[in-house]
Amino acid sequence: MDERTRLADAFLADAGWGGARRQAIAGDAPNRRYIRLKSPATGASAVLMDAPPEAGEDVRPFVRITGYLRGIGLSAPAILAADTERGFLLLEDLGDDLFARLIPERPEMEQTLYAAATDLLVMLHRQPPPDLANYDPPMMARLAALALDWYAPGATGTRASEADKAAFLAETETVLEVVPPGGRVLVQRDYHAENLLWLPDRDGIARVGQLDFQDAGAGHRAYDLMSLAEDARRDVDPALAERLIAHYARRTRLDPDSFRSAAATCAAQRNLRILGVFARLSLHFGKPQYVDLIPRVWNLLQRDLEHPDLAGLRDLCALPEPTQANLQILRDKCGTIPTL
Repeated sequence: MDERTRLADAFLADAGWGGARRQAIAGDAPNRRYIRLKSPATGASAVLMDAPPEAGEDVRPFVRITGYLRGIGLSAPAILAADTERGFLLLEDLGDDLFARLIPERPEMEQTLYAAATDLLVMLHRQPPPDLANYDPPMMARLAALALDWYAPGATGTRASEADKAAFLAETETVLEVVPPGGRVLVQRDYHAENLLWLPDRDGIARVGQLDFQDAGAGHRAYDLMSLAEDARRDVDPALAERLIAHYARRTRLDPDSFRSAAATCAAQRNLRILGVFARLSLHFGKPQYVDLIPRVWNLLQRDLEHPDLAGLRDLCALPEPTQANLQILRDKCGTIPTL
């Protein structure tokens, strides 16, 4: 038994779950693991989040944002027990009906699910956000530049010059300066179908369960909407994406044209970042499966860059196309870059 397992056993014993049956749940984070617990005595279930601080994890932001979301009536999982120092949380089990699993089984539900998730954002963005890190244009521009730092050199071996990167950063920051009326809102960053659950026994927007928000910050109100509408992991019909944008703008009384421009800008920034993140997950973390997602993200980025307001950024995005040859290079280099 390793030390981490011993600590988890002690935490669960203290929380009254020491005798529970355990089943690993697939997760997307490199250093966090999730285990479903089932009480043999009562049949009750819960989920253990194991987030080792020595691996750079910190559960305190998750605890804080959970309290905020639940406090305004949203369905983040209740925290049943916590050891923030050692990185353990015992969470309410919200079930397995992820949007990403439910839609293939019941495709007629897709419009309902996405509309509910959009309405949740409308409500959330009417609330004053808690004190959060500021996802301002300079930070978001640096994150977009991950495409230049990881995807481009990983696929071709050629790195952008300092001058080209500086021009890219300046233009990205400029286009991100446009913020619709209402200021900054809570941005969850990974608001998409694999992190949202359907809870039909609850009412209204509480039917949408939320799982992954520990990286939340204060940012642009279009960001999470475009995370939902331009999902890196599943195809969303462009017509549905446009309906979600129009629905949000109508519900928030924003000018449709200016909000559509902001949405394209936020989506372009996000897709640039994800290109870099997915390449880094293969090159550094040894996870080649993320390379398979790159073509979808690339195509979404090209669609975003077609917006007239992004012409300047489009001219500076001299990124290699994800041809089969370039994707194979990323796979072949999997796990070969040991330091970031």
